[in-house]
Amino acid sequence: MRRADRLFLIINALRGRRTALPARQLAETLEVSLRTVYRDVADLQLSGVPIEGEAGVGYLLRKGSDIPPLMFSADELEALVAGTRFVRAFAGERLARQAQAALIKIEAVLPPDLRERAAQSKIFAPIWRDPEQNRVAQLLDRLHEAVLQRHVLCLEYRDVQGRPSTREVEPLCLSFWGGAWTLTAWCRHRDDFRNFRPDRIEALRESGETFKDVPGRDLKTFLETIRGYYGGLE
Repeated sequence: MRRADRLFLIINALRGRRTALPARQLAETLEVSLRTVYRDVADLQLSGVPIEGEAGVGYLLRKGSDIPPLMFSADELEALVAGTRFVRAFAGERLARQAQAALIKIEAVLPPDLRERAAQSKIFAPIWRDPEQNRVAQLLDRLHEAVLQRHVLCLEYRDVQGRPSTREVEPLCLSFWGGAWTLTAWCRHRDDFRNFRPDRIEALRESGETFKDVPGRDLKTFLETIRGYYGGLE
C-alpha cells in the first residue's frame, strides 16, 4: 500500500468517531506495525491535520474539525464516468440505476472545473436495447440476486450447438467479457464448474433451496483452478 493511501485511510477511519481509535486497531486494519502508525499519525499532525490523542490511548479528530472528502484527479474521474456508462449500457437494470445514482452523488461535490471535465468526457457506451437485450438485462438482475442470496437455480439452457438441457446450479459469480456475460456456477448435473451464457438461458426458476460454500466447489476453488484461463464455457 502506498504511504499516501495509508495516510488517507487513517484520516477516513477517524472521521466522525466520538471515541478514540486505538493505534493497535489501526495497525491491524492497515496491516502495518504500531511504529508505522505512530509515525504516520505524527506526520499528519505536523502537516496540520487536527488529530488528538497519543500512543497507548488512541486517536480521534478534534471536535468541530472539518476534513474535506477524498477528491479525484481528472483522469480518475474520467475513469469513473466511463465505467458508469459501461455499466448503464451492458449491466442489468438495477446496477445501471445504481451506477448512475453514484455518479450523480460524486458530481454533486466536485469543484466546477472537474464537474465540467466529467461532462465533457469523450468515452461513450451508447445504450441500445432490443426486446432480447431487455430480456437479458432483466435476467442479469435475477442472476445477480441469486448469486448474492445463494439461491439454487433451475435453468432451461441451450449450449452453443443449440442442444437443450435442464441444469440445477449453485450460482457463484457473473463476469463480463466485453461482448457477453457469463454466469459461473457449480453444476449439479455435471458435478463440476460450468459457465453459462445468460442469453442462452431460456427459462429459470428458484428451487427454493439455498447453498453454502463447500470446499472444492466454491468460488475460491474455481478461481484457483482456472489460473488465468476461464475454461468450461458452454
